[in-house]
Amino acid sequence: MNTFIKKIIDWSLEKENDLAKKCAIPMQEIEHQIQKVQKQKEKVQKEYDDAMQELDDVLQKLEKIKSTEILRCQNGAQ
Repeated sequence: MNTFIKKIIDWSLEKENDLAKKCAIPMQEIEHQIQKVQKQKEKVQKEYDDAMQELDDVLQKLEKIKSTEILRCQNGAQ
């Protein structure tokens, strides 16, 4: 599905580029689109950062559990 959407976006941008070569797109429209994409990029970056932090937290907890289990098993084996 993402490939399809990317192809549509690429096609649309190609058409807009053709129009820009003919000076047929108002600068305000281009600036609006740039701002919109920048906001979306910031949103995706924040979601990514949040997800990575959550995964780091889970990983730290699992490492702690592993360490506890190693110590428990070593003490139990002696």
